Amino acid sequence: MDENMLCTKTHEYVLEKDGNYEVGITDYAIQQLGDIVFVELPEVDSEFSKGEVFATIESVKAASEIYMPISGKVIEVNEEIVNSPELLNDESYDNKWFIKIESEGNQIEFADLLEYSDYKEEVE
Repeated sequence: MDENMLCTKTHEYVLEKDGNYEVGITDYAIQQLGDIVFVELPEVDSEFSKGEVFATIESVKAASEIYMPISGKVIEVNEEIVNSPELLNDESYDNKWFIKIESEGNQIEFADLLEYSDYKEEVE
């Protein structure tokens, strides 16, 4: 995981990349879910507000809703994990992001996000 990412208390992350943002779930969340067998992601051009459900993920243990850490418009979907959700279980797999969004980056929306180091301390 990238040390520059910001995390929610519900285990989503957002990471600024080239003026846009990658959104996904943390390695901790993946470990807690167990073997992931299904991922449902939104369509490109979908818009979400912070806190809205944007994805569903299922493992052999449970199904979980994934929430937007910040508001934004989907500009890319990681089709690779939709087609092969088991890739998320592979620690060497690097492209664990779910969607890429464009966002105004409203600083108020970032206020309750945790730096990755603080997030790690909280979940350990």
